[in-house]
Amino acid sequence: MKLAVIPARGGSKRIPRKNVKPFAGRPMIAYAITAAREAGVFDRIVVSTDDDEIAAVARQWGAEVPFRRPPELADDLTATAPVMAHAIRALGAADDAGVCCIYPGVPLLQPADLVEGLALFEQGGFEYVFPVLPFSSPIQRALTRAGDGAVQSMHPEFAFTRTQDLPPAYHDAGQFYWGTAAAWLAGRSAHLGGRSMVLPEWRAVDIDTPDDWVRAEALYAALSGSMGANKAA
Repeated sequence: MKLAVIPARGGSKRIPRKNVKPFAGRPMIAYAITAAREAGVFDRIVVSTDDDEIAAVARQWGAEVPFRRPPELADDLTATAPVMAHAIRALGAADDAGVCCIYPGVPLLQPADLVEGLALFEQGGFEYVFPVLPFSSPIQRALTRAGDGAVQSMHPEFAFTRTQDLPPAYHDAGQFYWGTAAAWLAGRSAHLGGRSMVLPEWRAVDIDTPDDWVRAEALYAALSGSMGANKAA
């Protein structure tokens, strides 16, 4: 069985009502649900929420909300793993089920990436598969900054190393994680031995602040216009 679980609590602080706030004309969570549906690989698409409005919107866009997340798993400090474990237990999934956590704030998520992630996951050898993005600048050249504006190299041993000689580094795209039900239930981290797939750095955006939201909408509009122009051609 292949399950998609979208964790979407109602108490977002930095962007109130983030998961149902309109983004380019649709509720934010609609993008995750739509991508999961269009991927065509899931037996069930489930939203884990503590919020009545989110539940109603999720159902409207084609997801199930078969249980309500308990309050102790819906506060600011709750990590993803226990939320996923609760959902897996509530759904009665077998240990070998493929369970994909899809975050709700992913307007740039492509269905094809979910399919590619599943293909890598089904090759075996890893409990998790998830997308990463390359850092746009070498992290070895990172600087620290004092209150008076003075800077120091965070890694002085690389201060005179040519950029092209530095190994690339990547960060979690924050979009989705394919994992075994057993790995989620055990609370094991995808970052400790998981398998990655690399996306172009413009294919994901982290939306935590109002400024992030504005930038994400501008990027979405630009990419949507580009894709429309390509289809017209």
